[in-house]
Amino acid sequence: MHDDNERDDIIRSAGVNPRKCMLCGKCSATCPSYEEMEYHPHEFVNMVERGDIEPLKKSTSLWKCLSCFACLERCPRGVDPVKFVEAVRVSVVRSAGQDHLRPEAIPEILDETLPQQAIVSAFRKYRK
Repeated sequence: MHDDNERDDIIRSAGVNPRKCMLCGKCSATCPSYEEMEYHPHEFVNMVERGDIEPLKKSTSLWKCLSCFACLERCPRGVDPVKFVEAVRVSVVRSAGQDHLRPEAIPEILDETLPQQAIVSAFRKYRK
């Protein structure tokens, strides 16, 4: 079952028009996580456009994306699959009730290998 409201929310959150995608697969061909993903970048965009969000929310592909923007660099039409991945990630996190990040919680979740950009990004996405 497709949820048009959820699709519209994902598209609005991503700020990208999925209809610009012509499914050429160039984004997927350059994806460094391609081998580990069930749904590849061009498929991800197409599934959002069709409103087929639930399989994406349940897929490990959602968390395998490195957000490296290689897909955007290769796209001849300027479609940004990463923004759809991020929008679906935020939807999953918020539906689980985890949409707040408190500064005092950072020391307990901090990992030495975690880049500072990840912390800043988490504040931007998950703090209301």
